[in-house]
Amino acid sequence: MDLLRFALRKLLAGLPLILGVTLLSFTLMVYFGPDKTYQLLGKNPTPEQIAEIRHELGYDRPFVTRYVEYLRQLVTLDFGNSDSTGEEVNAVLARTIPVSLALELPGFILGNLLAIGLALTAGYFRGGWPDKLIMGLAVIGMSISFLIVIFAFQIWFCTSYGLDWFPVRGWKAENLAEYLRHIAVPTLATMFVALGYSTRFYRAVIVEELNRDHVRTARAYGTPPARLFYRNILKNCAIPIITRIMFTIPSIVIGGALLIETTFGIPGVGKVAYEAIVSGDQPVLKAVVGLTALLFVVTLLITDILYRAVDPRVSIR
Repeated sequence: MDLLRFALRKLLAGLPLILGVTLLSFTLMVYFGPDKTYQLLGKNPTPEQIAEIRHELGYDRPFVTRYVEYLRQLVTLDFGNSDSTGEEVNAVLARTIPVSLALELPGFILGNLLAIGLALTAGYFRGGWPDKLIMGLAVIGMSISFLIVIFAFQIWFCTSYGLDWFPVRGWKAENLAEYLRHIAVPTLATMFVALGYSTRFYRAVIVEELNRDHVRTARAYGTPPARLFYRNILKNCAIPIITRIMFTIPSIVIGGALLIETTFGIPGVGKVAYEAIVSGDQPVLKAVVGLTALLFVVTLLITDILYRAVDPRVSIR
Protein backbone atom coordinates (compact mmCIF):
# COMPACT_ATOMS: atom_id res chain seq x y z
CA MET A 1 0.00 0.00 0.00
CA ASP A 2 2.87 2.38 0.80
CA LEU A 3 4.31 1.77 -2.66
CA LEU A 4 0.93 2.36 -4.32
CA ARG A 5 0.36 5.62 -2.43
CA PHE A 6 3.90 6.68 -3.29
CA ALA A 7 3.29 5.99 -6.99
CA LEU A 8 0.05 7.96 -6.95
CA ARG A 9 1.74 10.91 -5.23
CA LYS A 10 4.53 10.89 -7.79
CA LEU A 11 2.11 10.78 -10.70
CA LEU A 12 0.12 13.65 -9.24
CA ALA A 13 3.33 15.61 -8.66
CA GLY A 14 4.21 15.05 -12.32
CA LEU A 15 0.94 16.54 -13.58
CA PRO A 16 2.33 20.11 -13.78
CA LEU A 17 5.17 18.81 -15.94
CA ILE A 18 2.79 16.99 -18.27
CA LEU A 19 0.47 19.99 -18.48
CA GLY A 20 3.37 22.38 -19.12
CA VAL A 21 4.96 20.27 -21.86
CA THR A 22 1.68 19.51 -23.59
CA LEU A 23 0.50 23.13 -23.38
CA LEU A 24 3.75 24.46 -24.83
CA SER A 25 3.89 21.88 -27.61
CA PHE A 26 0.19 22.30 -28.41
CA THR A 27 0.58 26.09 -28.60
CA LEU A 28 3.50 25.73 -31.01
CA MET A 29 1.56 23.28 -33.17
CA VAL A 30 -1.54 25.50 -33.27
CA TYR A 31 0.13 28.86 -33.94
CA PHE A 32 3.30 27.85 -35.78
CA GLY A 33 2.45 24.46 -37.24
CA PRO A 34 1.46 24.00 -40.88
CA ASP A 35 -2.13 24.66 -41.88
CA LYS A 36 -3.36 21.62 -43.83
CA THR A 37 -6.44 23.38 -45.17
CA TYR A 38 -4.97 24.28 -48.56
CA GLN A 39 -3.01 21.05 -48.82
CA LEU A 40 -6.29 19.16 -48.73
CA LEU A 41 -8.31 21.57 -50.91
CA GLY A 42 -5.85 22.29 -53.68
CA LYS A 43 -5.96 25.44 -55.81
CA ASN A 44 -8.70 28.08 -55.88
CA PRO A 45 -11.04 26.73 -53.18
CA THR A 46 -14.30 28.51 -52.46
CA PRO A 47 -14.92 30.16 -49.06
CA GLU A 48 -17.53 27.48 -48.32
CA GLN A 49 -15.02 24.71 -49.02
CA ILE A 50 -12.41 26.40 -46.79
CA ALA A 51 -14.91 26.77 -43.94
CA GLU A 52 -16.01 23.15 -44.30
CA ILE A 53 -12.49 21.68 -44.24
CA ARG A 54 -11.42 23.90 -41.34
CA HIS A 55 -14.47 22.68 -39.44
CA GLU A 56 -13.54 19.05 -40.18
CA LEU A 57 -9.98 19.65 -39.01
CA GLY A 58 -11.19 21.47 -35.91
CA TYR A 59 -9.36 24.71 -36.73
CA ASP A 60 -12.46 26.80 -36.10
CA ARG A 61 -12.82 25.70 -32.46
CA PRO A 62 -11.46 27.81 -29.56
CA PHE A 63 -7.91 27.13 -28.39
CA VAL A 64 -9.00 26.03 -24.90
CA THR A 65 -11.54 23.58 -26.33
CA ARG A 66 -8.91 22.04 -28.59
CA TYR A 67 -6.39 21.78 -25.75
CA VAL A 68 -8.90 20.13 -23.40
CA GLU A 69 -9.70 17.67 -26.20
CA TYR A 70 -5.98 16.94 -26.50
CA LEU A 71 -5.78 16.22 -22.76
CA ARG A 72 -8.78 13.91 -23.07
CA GLN A 73 -6.99 12.05 -25.86
CA LEU A 74 -3.89 11.74 -23.70
CA VAL A 75 -5.86 10.39 -20.72
CA THR A 76 -7.84 7.91 -22.83
CA LEU A 77 -4.89 7.13 -25.15
CA ASP A 78 -7.18 7.74 -28.12
CA PHE A 79 -5.44 10.11 -30.54
CA GLY A 80 -7.69 9.61 -33.51
CA ASN A 81 -6.38 9.06 -37.04
CA SER A 82 -3.26 10.31 -38.78
CA ASP A 83 -3.87 13.30 -41.05
CA SER A 84 -1.37 11.96 -43.58
CA THR A 85 -2.32 8.29 -43.89
CA GLY A 86 -5.72 8.01 -42.20
CA GLU A 87 -4.40 5.15 -40.05
CA GLU A 88 -5.27 5.11 -36.35
CA VAL A 89 -2.49 6.77 -34.37
CA ASN A 90 -2.63 4.00 -31.77
CA ALA A 91 -2.05 1.45 -34.51
CA VAL A 92 0.92 3.49 -35.77
CA LEU A 93 2.42 3.59 -32.26
CA ALA A 94 1.74 -0.11 -31.66
CA ARG A 95 3.61 -0.92 -34.86
CA THR A 96 6.57 1.44 -34.41
CA ILE A 97 7.33 1.50 -30.65
CA PRO A 98 8.46 -2.18 -30.55
CA VAL A 99 10.80 -1.50 -33.47
CA SER A 100 12.34 1.49 -31.67
CA LEU A 101 12.77 -0.53 -28.48
CA ALA A 102 14.41 -3.40 -30.35
CA LEU A 103 16.71 -0.89 -32.05
CA GLU A 104 17.65 1.28 -29.04
CA LEU A 105 17.83 -1.15 -26.12
CA PRO A 106 21.02 -3.04 -27.13
CA GLY A 107 23.07 0.14 -27.53
CA PHE A 108 21.59 1.67 -24.38
CA ILE A 109 22.30 -1.38 -22.19
CA LEU A 110 25.70 -2.27 -23.65
CA GLY A 111 26.79 1.39 -23.68
CA ASN A 112 26.05 1.87 -19.99
CA LEU A 113 27.66 -1.44 -18.97
CA LEU A 114 30.79 -0.61 -20.97
CA ALA A 115 30.88 2.93 -19.56
CA ILE A 116 30.69 1.63 -15.99
CA GLY A 117 33.46 -0.87 -16.71
CA LEU A 118 35.71 1.79 -18.24
CA ALA A 119 34.95 4.17 -15.36
CA LEU A 120 35.92 1.50 -12.81
CA THR A 121 39.15 0.85 -14.70
CA ALA A 122 39.94 4.57 -14.91
CA GLY A 123 39.17 5.01 -11.22
CA TYR A 124 41.31 2.05 -10.20
CA PHE A 125 44.30 3.37 -12.20
CA ARG A 126 43.53 6.99 -11.32
CA GLY A 127 46.29 9.26 -12.61
CA GLY A 128 47.93 6.41 -14.56
CA TRP A 129 48.11 5.89 -18.29
CA PRO A 130 44.90 3.74 -18.46
CA ASP A 131 42.99 6.59 -16.77
CA LYS A 132 44.46 9.20 -19.11
CA LEU A 133 43.82 7.04 -22.18
CA ILE A 134 40.19 6.34 -21.27
CA MET A 135 39.47 9.97 -20.43
CA GLY A 136 41.19 11.18 -23.59
CA LEU A 137 39.09 8.88 -25.74
CA ALA A 138 35.98 9.96 -23.83
CA VAL A 139 36.69 13.62 -24.61
CA ILE A 140 37.20 12.78 -28.28
CA GLY A 141 33.90 10.91 -28.36
CA MET A 142 32.09 13.81 -26.70
CA SER A 143 33.44 16.30 -29.23
CA ILE A 144 32.02 14.54 -32.30
CA SER A 145 28.46 15.20 -33.42
CA PHE A 146 26.02 12.28 -33.28
CA LEU A 147 24.97 12.96 -36.87
CA ILE A 148 28.58 12.86 -38.09
CA VAL A 149 29.13 9.57 -36.25
CA ILE A 150 26.03 8.05 -37.85
CA PHE A 151 27.08 9.06 -41.38
CA ALA A 152 30.71 7.98 -40.81
CA PHE A 153 29.72 4.58 -39.44
CA GLN A 154 27.16 4.11 -42.21
CA ILE A 155 29.77 4.78 -44.90
CA TRP A 156 32.47 2.74 -43.16
CA PHE A 157 30.45 -0.36 -42.29
CA CYS A 158 27.60 -0.35 -44.83
CA THR A 159 28.91 0.80 -48.21
CA SER A 160 31.45 -0.28 -50.81
CA TYR A 161 33.61 2.68 -49.75
CA GLY A 162 34.24 0.84 -46.49
CA LEU A 163 33.77 -2.72 -45.24
CA ASP A 164 30.28 -3.22 -46.73
CA TRP A 165 29.31 -5.68 -43.96
CA PHE A 166 25.84 -4.45 -43.01
CA PRO A 167 22.70 -3.12 -44.78
CA VAL A 168 22.74 0.59 -45.62
CA ARG A 169 19.02 1.08 -44.92
CA GLY A 170 15.91 -0.85 -44.03
CA TRP A 171 14.75 -3.12 -41.26
CA LYS A 172 14.37 -6.87 -41.09
CA ALA A 173 14.00 -8.93 -37.92
CA GLU A 174 12.66 -12.22 -39.25
CA ASN A 175 15.37 -14.12 -37.40
CA LEU A 176 18.17 -13.38 -34.96
CA ALA A 177 20.88 -13.14 -37.63
CA GLU A 178 18.96 -10.56 -39.69
CA TYR A 179 18.06 -8.62 -36.56
CA LEU A 180 21.70 -8.42 -35.46
CA ARG A 181 22.82 -7.33 -38.95
CA HIS A 182 20.33 -4.46 -38.98
CA ILE A 183 21.00 -3.17 -35.45
CA ALA A 184 24.80 -3.56 -35.47
CA VAL A 185 25.75 -0.16 -36.90
CA PRO A 186 23.02 1.87 -35.10
CA THR A 187 24.09 0.20 -31.85
CA LEU A 188 27.76 1.02 -32.43
CA ALA A 189 26.89 4.64 -33.23
CA THR A 190 24.72 5.00 -30.12
CA MET A 191 27.40 3.48 -27.91
CA PHE A 192 30.17 5.61 -29.40
CA VAL A 193 28.40 8.91 -28.79
CA ALA A 194 26.99 8.14 -25.33
CA LEU A 195 30.13 6.40 -24.08
CA GLY A 196 32.20 9.55 -23.57
CA TYR A 197 29.58 11.41 -21.52
CA SER A 198 28.65 8.37 -19.43
CA THR A 199 32.22 7.29 -18.76
CA ARG A 200 33.27 10.73 -17.52
CA PHE A 201 30.22 10.98 -15.26
CA TYR A 202 30.62 7.49 -13.80
CA ARG A 203 34.35 8.00 -13.26
CA ALA A 204 33.71 11.23 -11.33
CA VAL A 205 31.23 9.42 -9.08
CA ILE A 206 33.57 6.45 -8.54
CA VAL A 207 36.62 8.62 -7.80
CA GLU A 208 34.62 10.58 -5.23
CA GLU A 209 33.65 7.30 -3.54
CA LEU A 210 37.26 6.10 -3.61
CA ASN A 211 38.23 9.00 -1.34
CA ARG A 212 35.78 8.05 1.41
CA ASP A 213 36.95 6.69 4.76
CA HIS A 214 35.19 3.34 4.52
CA VAL A 215 36.99 2.56 1.24
CA ARG A 216 40.39 3.43 2.68
CA THR A 217 39.59 1.29 5.73
CA ALA A 218 38.57 -1.66 3.54
CA ARG A 219 41.81 -1.32 1.57
CA ALA A 220 43.82 -1.21 4.79
CA TYR A 221 42.22 -4.48 5.87
CA GLY A 222 43.28 -6.08 2.60
CA THR A 223 39.87 -6.37 0.89
CA PRO A 224 40.35 -7.92 -2.58
CA PRO A 225 39.95 -5.35 -5.44
CA ALA A 226 36.94 -7.08 -7.00
CA ARG A 227 35.05 -7.19 -3.69
CA LEU A 228 36.15 -3.65 -2.84
CA PHE A 229 34.79 -2.22 -6.09
CA TYR A 230 31.54 -4.16 -5.92
CA ARG A 231 30.58 -3.87 -2.25
CA ASN A 232 32.30 -0.69 -1.11
CA ILE A 233 32.29 1.44 -4.25
CA LEU A 234 29.83 0.37 -6.93
CA LYS A 235 26.92 -0.27 -4.56
CA ASN A 236 27.41 3.13 -2.93
CA CYS A 237 27.52 4.76 -6.39
CA ALA A 238 24.27 3.10 -7.41
CA ILE A 239 22.00 6.11 -6.84
CA PRO A 240 23.85 8.61 -9.10
CA ILE A 241 24.38 5.85 -11.68
CA ILE A 242 20.65 5.01 -11.67
CA THR A 243 19.85 8.72 -11.95
CA ARG A 244 22.09 9.09 -14.98
CA ILE A 245 20.71 5.98 -16.70
CA MET A 246 17.04 6.69 -16.05
CA PHE A 247 17.13 10.35 -17.02
CA THR A 248 18.71 9.56 -20.40
CA ILE A 249 15.86 7.24 -21.38
CA PRO A 250 13.44 9.90 -22.74
CA SER A 251 16.16 11.63 -24.77
CA ILE A 252 17.40 8.31 -26.18
CA VAL A 253 13.88 7.20 -27.09
CA ILE A 254 13.07 10.40 -28.99
CA GLY A 255 16.31 12.13 -30.00
CA GLY A 256 18.43 9.08 -30.72
CA ALA A 257 15.63 7.16 -32.38
CA LEU A 258 14.72 10.13 -34.60
CA LEU A 259 18.25 10.57 -35.97
CA ILE A 260 19.08 6.89 -36.36
CA GLU A 261 15.75 5.78 -37.79
CA THR A 262 15.54 8.55 -40.35
CA THR A 263 19.13 7.96 -41.45
CA PHE A 264 18.84 4.17 -41.70
CA GLY A 265 15.22 4.12 -42.89
CA ILE A 266 14.04 2.07 -39.90
CA PRO A 267 10.24 2.20 -39.40
CA GLY A 268 10.22 3.13 -35.71
CA VAL A 269 8.55 5.87 -33.72
CA GLY A 270 11.43 8.27 -34.36
CA LYS A 271 10.97 8.04 -38.13
CA VAL A 272 7.21 8.45 -37.74
CA ALA A 273 7.77 11.54 -35.57
CA TYR A 274 10.11 13.03 -38.18
CA GLU A 275 7.62 12.42 -40.98
CA ALA A 276 4.87 13.95 -38.84
CA ILE A 277 6.99 17.08 -38.29
CA VAL A 278 7.64 17.41 -42.03
CA SER A 279 4.05 16.82 -43.06
CA GLY A 280 2.40 18.63 -40.16
CA ASP A 281 0.57 15.52 -38.99
CA GLN A 282 -0.73 16.93 -35.70
CA PRO A 283 -2.44 13.80 -34.30
CA VAL A 284 0.83 11.86 -34.50
CA LEU A 285 2.86 14.78 -33.13
CA LYS A 286 0.46 15.26 -30.22
CA ALA A 287 0.65 11.56 -29.39
CA VAL A 288 4.45 11.46 -29.47
CA VAL A 289 4.90 14.66 -27.42
CA GLY A 290 2.26 13.73 -24.87
CA LEU A 291 3.56 10.20 -24.39
CA THR A 292 7.13 11.51 -24.07
CA ALA A 293 6.05 13.81 -21.23
CA LEU A 294 4.26 10.87 -19.61
CA LEU A 295 7.37 8.72 -20.08
CA PHE A 296 9.44 11.31 -18.24
CA VAL A 297 7.05 11.27 -15.26
CA VAL A 298 7.01 7.46 -15.19
CA THR A 299 10.81 7.51 -15.34
CA LEU A 300 10.88 9.73 -12.25
CA LEU A 301 8.60 7.27 -10.46
CA ILE A 302 10.68 4.21 -11.38
CA THR A 303 13.87 6.05 -10.42
CA ASP A 304 12.61 6.72 -6.90
CA ILE A 305 11.52 3.09 -6.52
CA LEU A 306 14.96 1.91 -7.66
CA TYR A 307 16.57 4.23 -5.11
CA ARG A 308 14.72 2.36 -2.39
CA ALA A 309 15.65 -1.02 -3.88
CA VAL A 310 19.41 -0.34 -3.93
CA ASP A 311 19.58 1.67 -0.71
CA PRO A 312 17.24 0.71 2.17
CA ARG A 313 18.04 4.03 3.84
CA VAL A 314 15.97 5.82 1.19
CA SER A 315 12.34 6.13 2.24
CA ILE A 316 9.41 6.08 -0.18
CA ARG A 317 7.05 7.64 2.35
